[in-house]
Amino acid sequence: MLNQADVTTTIKTIPWFLDLSPESIQRLSGIADLRSFEDGEVIFNEGDQHPYLYVVLEGKVCLESFVPGRGSLPIFTAESLDVVGWSSLTPVVRQKTSTARVKGRTLLLSFNANNLMSICEKDCDLGFVIMRRLANIIASRLLTHRLHLLGLITCQHDGNNDV
Repeated sequence: MLNQADVTTTIKTIPWFLDLSPESIQRLSGIADLRSFEDGEVIFNEGDQHPYLYVVLEGKVCLESFVPGRGSLPIFTAESLDVVGWSSLTPVVRQKTSTARVKGRTLLLSFNANNLMSICEKDCDLGFVIMRRLANIIASRLLTHRLHLLGLITCQHDGNNDV
């Protein structure tokens, strides 16, 4: 397990946090934990109210969405420095929009969403950077999800059921 100085050093290397002040980095370090997962483990399930936001440090996380008649389909593979679990920071809808399944041994930097929201409210500069980056992730994932759905529709119209 990393000590506090190692967590701080790790956070400083993540592009998501590059614009932050040293004080904001220290606040984040104080609420960050490392979590390790093995191949095939599920971090959270679609519809869960899982209270963590994660940054992938090593390994991969496959995000899957259930499609009636098709089963669980992969929609995105998060790799090093990608963020998963962003819906834990949305104040109204905290249910996970996908299932997160680990591919290979994976190391994640985790933040409890309630603790992260609390420091974002106290440190407006930190809150602005986090929410701006979160908005970009949500927009990107919605586009990716839409393209997957359009691909499914196109396959059905072509008579091809392979995705």
